[in-house]
Amino acid sequence: MFKEPKRSDGTETLIGQGTHVEGKLISENGIRIEGEYRGDIECKGDVIVGECGIARSGITARDLTIAGKVFGDIVVKGRLTITASGQLFGNVLAHTMLIQDGGMYNGNCRMERSAEPKSRLHPDSDPMLHQQQQAKENAAKEKARQAG
Repeated sequence: MFKEPKRSDGTETLIGQGTHVEGKLISENGIRIEGEYRGDIECKGDVIVGECGIARSGITARDLTIAGKVFGDIVVKGRLTITASGQLFGNVLAHTMLIQDGGMYNGNCRMERSAEPKSRLHPDSDPMLHQQQQAKENAAKEKARQAG
């Protein structure tokens, strides 16, 4: 009888072409930059820098797509995509990174996966786990030896 109101993902913040903005931008929802932005961005949603967009900022976001130019350090919990027209000049910490043919990236990159839950059992308490761990270590040593 009673229906819950539909929840939208929220309105995307747009910085339009021909607009210049300075400051710190904090958003729960998506951000799209087609103009020029200078300052830090903290976004729990996705950030898109369009082909005409220029961001001179540190950006923290869930996912980031760069089709324009970004000058600054990036922290992405999900995927960083640099399109064919995109240019990134800065350091990156991301879970996944995709650079399309023609895209430009200059900087240092560190990729991290989300922390995996640790097994409650100690490897020595379960012979199978101990054998699997030994096999992995031996394989890694063999690869290192072959690589020279």
